[in-house]
Amino acid sequence: MRITLPINPINPIKPFKPIIMGFVLLLAACGGQQQATTTDTVVDDYGRTVAVPAHPQRVVSLSPAVTEIMYALGAQDILVGRTDFCVYPPEAIDIPSIGGISNLNIESILSLNPDLVISGSMVGKKITDQMDAMGTPMVCVIEKPRFDALYDNISAIGRLVGKEQEADSLNALMHRRVDALLDSTLATTPARPQGAALSTAESNQIGEKSHNNAIPPKVYYVVGFGPSGNFTAGGNTFINDIIRMAGGRNIAEGVEGWSYSLEALVQEDPDYIIVRREDSAAFCDMKPYNTLSAVRNGRVIGIVSGTFDLQVPRNIDAILYLRQRMGQSPKQSR
Repeated sequence: MRITLPINPINPIKPFKPIIMGFVLLLAACGGQQQATTTDTVVDDYGRTVAVPAHPQRVVSLSPAVTEIMYALGAQDILVGRTDFCVYPPEAIDIPSIGGISNLNIESILSLNPDLVISGSMVGKKITDQMDAMGTPMVCVIEKPRFDALYDNISAIGRLVGKEQEADSLNALMHRRVDALLDSTLATTPARPQGAALSTAESNQIGEKSHNNAIPPKVYYVVGFGPSGNFTAGGNTFINDIIRMAGGRNIAEGVEGWSYSLEALVQEDPDYIIVRREDSAAFCDMKPYNTLSAVRNGRVIGIVSGTFDLQVPRNIDAILYLRQRMGQSPKQSR
């Protein structure tokens, strides 16, 4: 319906200003109420159907990956809580922490009065059930086995926090970065170091050779080490994809899960070892790891935590860094 207001020849608007302002305020109030109460329904990565606010205003993140992606999407203004492990970007430290992940404090979460909680892989069903019982919507966005699933997680989080367009733009930018990275390094794919002995399997696996006819270097990623056991990323992980995209071959690609035997590590004797920078010195000084060729020849690559072990946009930085390190002369990062 079209409304035509009478015209005052002296001041056309003034007599009706209170009416117009009142009408505008009424619309704003209705709009604000609708924004606060409108809900959406999503199915999370655990198969749970969750009613979530269409425009959340107070979000608690229980995952370092979720926190990092929210910042990448420009959604940090609605982030009111995080865990002790959510430390990237550095400004995230200013957000109140609810503590650790393995021993989540439900009361601390609820004290922040969130209208949405987003969790990750480390939060189990028990916690989600407790949050459901409290009436606070929790959506689980977990890390997936394949690198490409990162794009899906960004889209999912973008939808949850009202940043769908930003998520599409970020994904498009990341696709371009990956394509450019792989295209620009076609002629410089890392190869096994000179003098590295070839196994019988490697000698026979011509199909394993890269486009520049070089056999990819053998790579081992250190998740855990020492008396408690050896742990790495198997073939069913996005970390395996990162190693492959960086031009290497994960010696644990045939393993499902995270456990790896010391005997297999010594027998494979990888060309390069990737380890968190803060763990590099301890690993290199400990027996029998200090007898491995990669340690003795200065081919241990210390990597920044979070760039490689979390499914986040910085994974692309990890691919670039590993390609550069495996394509240059040995230099140990400790």
